Amino acid sequence: MHAYVITAKPGVWQQIAAAGWAWTVRLAAFTVMALIGAVTFTVRCTRPVVIYLAEVVMRIEFWAAERTGLPPLGAVVGAQLTGEFMNEFRKGWDRPVTETT
Repeated sequence: MHAYVITAKPGVWQQIAAAGWAWTVRLAAFTVMALIGAVTFTVRCTRPVVIYLAEVVMRIEFWAAERTGLPPLGAVVGAQLTGEFMNEFRKGWDRPVTETT
């Protein structure tokens, strides 16, 4: 019989170290998932507030544009940004999918 066929059972300290490492990885994964969940929850809860504040700022800007006679610059910039996003989105759908190996 060859010596390398016989395997030794891991010692107590090796078992404790392996269990400790496994629980450390589990705790780290749980912490990351909890943080991502907390950020997602916060963003979703603050979304209506951000939308409301954007509408208030837009109304103030239109009121100021009406009083001063100047064009509302936020609306112009916003429309151009939206147009650019739409163009990029359409380009992304029109591009052929190429595989890189």
